[in-house]
Amino acid sequence: MSLIEAIALGLIQGLSEFLPISSTGHLTVFGRLFHLISEDNPQAWTSFIAVIQLGTLAAILVYFWKDILNIITAFLKENLGARKAIAAQSLDARMGWFIIFGTIPIVALGLTFKKVIEGTLTKNLVVIASSLILLAIILAIAEKKAQFKKEMKDLSLGDAIIIGIAQAFALIPGSSRSGTTITGGLFMGFTRESAARFSFLLSIPSVFASGMLELYEQIKFINGTGVVNLIVATIVSAVSGYLAIDFLLKFLRKNTTFLFIYYRIGLGILILILIYFNILQH
Repeated sequence: MSLIEAIALGLIQGLSEFLPISSTGHLTVFGRLFHLISEDNPQAWTSFIAVIQLGTLAAILVYFWKDILNIITAFLKENLGARKAIAAQSLDARMGWFIIFGTIPIVALGLTFKKVIEGTLTKNLVVIASSLILLAIILAIAEKKAQFKKEMKDLSLGDAIIIGIAQAFALIPGSSRSGTTITGGLFMGFTRESAARFSFLLSIPSVFASGMLELYEQIKFINGTGVVNLIVATIVSAVSGYLAIDFLLKFLRKNTTFLFIYYRIGLGILILILIYFNILQH
């Protein structure tokens, strides 16, 4: 892998992790096109992606550091200090509970189907293309059905669990974590910006857990010659991820998600065409 390819992978990871267009899909297509996924040593690819994913985690932590600090402080104060009933807690304290309960579905399914997720399914471009298209259609339905009345202050435990279940569908390659959670938020009646904001906050535990787990399991496959590429790609993913978060939140204040819906459908069709003509191997 060259330094330019490492920069490109970091850029792709940062942008596609937060825009509802699927980081798995884009990284796999790029990896296949430029022959970066070794059939003899696929673990090297898995380990590389696992590490640069931590760059996007850093982007969330930096962008939402005030929100995160307020949530942690209020949660600890109102649950371990002068404890209050959940219903009587402040929004920040309740947000901690919402994130915890919203994370349970993806953790449960992720551990249950860990071997399947880490297998060839995640690199199957037919599955990725189909998921890109299908989830785009579901997001389009959500756009048409959504009422756009709820803000973050209106979030309930039931909403968090439903959106958490939607996040679990991100385990399907090509679906997109932000895409599934934003879709879930729209179906529950939230504004686009509020759905995206909660989507990013909800992703913190699962992105951290999956990134650290993969890093721990794949660290042995990282060799010394690729350390520079790894560091550069991680930094690029963090910077581009931060910019992607800022862009999406501002974009969704005045625009629909149809730009991403059309893009997903177009990309899915393009991948299937490239597979048909043997330009890409599924």
